[in-house]
Amino acid sequence: MSIWEEESPYRIEPLAKDHERKNFFCGVEELDRYLHKQITQDQKRRVAAPFVLVEGTSREVAGYYTLSSSSVDLSAWPPELAKKLPPYPTVPVVLLGRLAVDQKRRGQKLGEFLLIDALSKALENTDKVAAAAVIVDALNDEAVSFYRHYDFQQFPEQPNKLLLPMKTIAQMF
Repeated sequence: MSIWEEESPYRIEPLAKDHERKNFFCGVEELDRYLHKQITQDQKRRVAAPFVLVEGTSREVAGYYTLSSSSVDLSAWPPELAKKLPPYPTVPVVLLGRLAVDQKRRGQKLGEFLLIDALSKALENTDKVAAAAVIVDALNDEAVSFYRHYDFQQFPEQPNKLLLPMKTIAQMF
């Protein structure tokens, strides 16, 4: 059974106070610490919209991601994409700030499940708040490879910063 089917035991929902975060460990200290100590403050301040993956009726967090609005200097974009945009100094984007899956649930394609949900939400909201792409700041080479697998393109001067144009995302859905 695919995790995308209606019968999937997993669901993604906005972070709530009753979600159990203390036993989440993805193996990347920065991502674990963010979920344990910072995420609710960012949510309250409206600087990040966090979404969590839970299984069944459990409130234990199995994975999470955050979305925020951001902008990127047009001059930093890959040239083949920059020429398709208006000549503004900066371009509005959605920042996929963090994405992580608990170590106990690795190998189930839950990272992909979270990514597809994040892209869907980003696209859905472009009717209300415009954005030309989803961007990520990958923490390491493994994360770069993950995003490249889904056709994200690297920024020329910043290989750990990647983007996926909204036009490409729209074609996915």
